[in-house]
Amino acid sequence: MARFATGSGPSQRQLRVSEQVRHAVSQVLQRGDVRDDKLENAVIAISEVRMSPDLKIATCFVSPVGAADSEGVISALNRNARFIRGRAASHLKQMKYMPEFRFRIDTSFDNYAKIDALLRKPEVTRDLVDEEDDGGDPNPGDVPGHGGDGNE
Repeated sequence: MARFATGSGPSQRQLRVSEQVRHAVSQVLQRGDVRDDKLENAVIAISEVRMSPDLKIATCFVSPVGAADSEGVISALNRNARFIRGRAASHLKQMKYMPEFRFRIDTSFDNYAKIDALLRKPEVTRDLVDEEDDGGDPNPGDVPGHGGDGNE
């Protein structure tokens, strides 16, 4: 009898395979096997790979570092996806089917930067400092049974 995950998140198998695919694609890109003008001077960080439930599609979230045209880097990766897939196949021999690679821009770092900028605003830091002053630990003298005279 087959069991299905009740949660909405990825299964352990999807997580394990996605990490293996991330390493394989990273190695292909590090070796510089892909010859494309848009990829020549770009350092590409693969932050996450998400596998489809049937493990046939791998969506790679990419952060191009040092590239002025991020969308151009993503389109170059998608143009060369079949070549990258062929090169990564030697690292993923244990898989029954080699997944199709899709590359997307990773915007999570931009979201982190926005949240960080919000937290550094003077209004927010003022509120955080006020909460820390009001909500600190109680004074040991105020706790019942812990008076300073020792007569409890």
